[in-house]
Amino acid sequence: MTAAAGLVASSVLAWPRPRAAPASRGRGRFAPASAFHPDVSRAVDSLQGRFREVDLALALNSARVSAAFRAAHVAPHHFGGSTGYGHDDGGGREALDSVFAEIVGAEAAIVRPQFFSGTHAIACALFALLRPGHELLAVAGPPYDTLEEVIGIRGSANVGSLKDFGVAYREVPLAVDGGLDWDALANAVRPETGCAFIQRSCGYSWRKSLSISDIKRAIDLIKMQNPKCMVMVDNCYGEFVETSEPPMVGADLIAGSLIKNPGGTIAPCGGYVAGKKDLVAAAAARLSAPGLGVEFGSTPGHVMRSLFQGLFLAPQMVGEAVKGGLLIAEVMSNKGYRVQPLPRVPRHDIVQAVELGNRERLVAFCEVVQQTCPVGSFIKPTAGETPGYASEVIFADGTFIDGSTSELSCDGPLRDPYAVFCQGGTHWTQWALVLSAEIA
Repeated sequence: MTAAAGLVASSVLAWPRPRAAPASRGRGRFAPASAFHPDVSRAVDSLQGRFREVDLALALNSARVSAAFRAAHVAPHHFGGSTGYGHDDGGGREALDSVFAEIVGAEAAIVRPQFFSGTHAIACALFALLRPGHELLAVAGPPYDTLEEVIGIRGSANVGSLKDFGVAYREVPLAVDGGLDWDALANAVRPETGCAFIQRSCGYSWRKSLSISDIKRAIDLIKMQNPKCMVMVDNCYGEFVETSEPPMVGADLIAGSLIKNPGGTIAPCGGYVAGKKDLVAAAAARLSAPGLGVEFGSTPGHVMRSLFQGLFLAPQMVGEAVKGGLLIAEVMSNKGYRVQPLPRVPRHDIVQAVELGNRERLVAFCEVVQQTCPVGSFIKPTAGETPGYASEVIFADGTFIDGSTSELSCDGPLRDPYAVFCQGGTHWTQWALVLSAEIA
């Protein structure tokens, strides 16, 4: 769950290879007796009904994505790429923006490899919405660690944070149950509140991720108090988990990363901002410069094709990640660990948190995940300081795209309650293999 990439502060050490599964002889060939631990196999069997529900949502999302591609008349010339200023991109940028906006129910979108990360895209959106004298109101408790310096809460004096530009900050604490505090939110918006910020996913907090219905209820409450207050949703980890997106229920802007859900595990970089047309244009000016708009920026052809193809594949990849989260919750809860979300409850993002209780257990879990990854399985993940984070963080993500949390990955800050946050996986069986190794 990181805007930074990959195994930060890792040391490349010789690491034992996972032991092969027992084999049996048949017709002159060796075949594994079972790929999974018996406890994992039983959990898989018990989850088949929930897996079917995920597939039904996946089908609806895939139909919406396919319709958007057809409506935009996507064709091979859109994958051609461009150089220099990017003027001769063959209409690829326009087509990709159009497809994305249609999928999420927005007036406009800007989808670009020039966004470094989800944090970068969110920062561009916030600076598009806020001006000196405005207040930013976080309605779901503290924001994700990497946004603290963007806002100016921590360690960012005189580098251009929102605080440096005269934007005040306030937050509505979460309710006791880890959800939104609806009573507090009903009276939280002030005349100077220029933007209400909703973080859809849990981040590094032990809290519930927000459903689309929760987001709609929050937007309605905010707009009742101040119709001019813009609502910005950090959509990271939530795309395609449900069958609708925040702009469909009134969000003014959303933003996120392409190396999470909407990149379908193959987008090599980038992020997006989507929502009201004038606000997207303002975010684009923050990404580039006022007056340049959305018609600048070169993109190599192989990158442009990957952005289109990754977006097309995204519902499928997200569905598999959701199944993986269901399996993690089922197995680890059966082993006595606290999990968030709870087993078998509806999912609102692809993140599954497991409270491990101490540093050693957290590190050991990440080591098992790393050993199971296809890339860098021999690397021993080591906790370290990472730009943007307040605590030491450990990452396990042997991924083809550096830092891609839509692929098999987990991470966690080295602080109480020592929870690991699992996400991604191109197929649920990847997590079944991790769990089999973990409990063996």
